[in-house]
Amino acid sequence: MGHAGAAAAAVRHLGSAPPAPRPVEALPRPELRCVRDGERAPVEQGEFRRVLGAFPTGVTVITAPAADASPPAGFACQSFSSLSLDPPLVCFMVGRTSTTWPRIARAGVFCVNVLGAGQGDLCRAFAVSGADKFAGVAYDPAPVSGSPRLAGAAAWIDCAVHAVHTGGDHLVVVGRVTALGAEEPVEPLLFHRGRFARLGTG
Repeated sequence: MGHAGAAAAAVRHLGSAPPAPRPVEALPRPELRCVRDGERAPVEQGEFRRVLGAFPTGVTVITAPAADASPPAGFACQSFSSLSLDPPLVCFMVGRTSTTWPRIARAGVFCVNVLGAGQGDLCRAFAVSGADKFAGVAYDPAPVSGSPRLAGAAAWIDCAVHAVHTGGDHLVVVGRVTALGAEEPVEPLLFHRGRFARLGTG
């Protein structure tokens, strides 16, 4: 499946409302052709991760409301960013093989929960595949989408899926902001060089 076909497959989930639950299917990993057979890859993956780990990021949990008799969806995400002020857009990246993304795509909406410094364990819980990620987690519905808004988060951004683009082995999901808020003063949780960090602690 080419990039255009993968994007079309992702977008087909949006706005659909099937009468019965459908299986959660991840998109196939693309056949990347950055090098020819027998050629050396330009960048070794371990070195890529090590160097990019020097860039500290915030930590978020992307959530979507329950639908089709399925529980709410959510996953831990570092690759979140603001994108546009007018119109108000944000974006995040998700692996094409994610089994959570199709559920978010079918919902067509999501909430970005920016985690606070004391929520490292919550992040780990949402990074696990196949578990009941919301067990024991306090949340209320975001005002527009109804997506889980996690208690104690430093900020939340309620969104509708605006566009989906392919980017190698990931999808770039653009969301249009419909509501947002922040708790003060909640220090954010950071991720740097493979571990959690706080402001001023590296």
